[in-house]
Amino acid sequence: MKKKNTPTESELEILQILWQHGASSVRTVNEILNENREVGYTTTLKIMQIMTDKGMVIRDTGQRTHIYEAVAQENDTQKTLLDSFVEKTYRGSTMRLIMQALGQQETNSKELEELKKIIDQLEKKNK
Repeated sequence: MKKKNTPTESELEILQILWQHGASSVRTVNEILNENREVGYTTTLKIMQIMTDKGMVIRDTGQRTHIYEAVAQENDTQKTLLDSFVEKTYRGSTMRLIMQALGQQETNSKELEELKKIIDQLEKKNK
């Protein structure tokens, strides 16, 4: 996903629905959005049309009800957003992000064990 196609908050909400539920109609996406907050159907439709223009989703017009499917991959989008966040917030330092996160939350022994495994894998990779 190119930087200019970094999703807005509303677009990310829609992408998350499409990733979780698969290809869906605007009505289905709108109903799911409305479970958390009131969003008008035409607002959802307009955002999804913009997302189509940006290449984030594709629209199947083969049926009366148009079906939208995410083109943007979840992992790629998460990486793009995280890279941008780390750059803007922590001046590009992943270590500062990790230290901040670890210092703010309780970390249980299972999570610490997972972190140790990741560190071991990174050390092996860098040898």
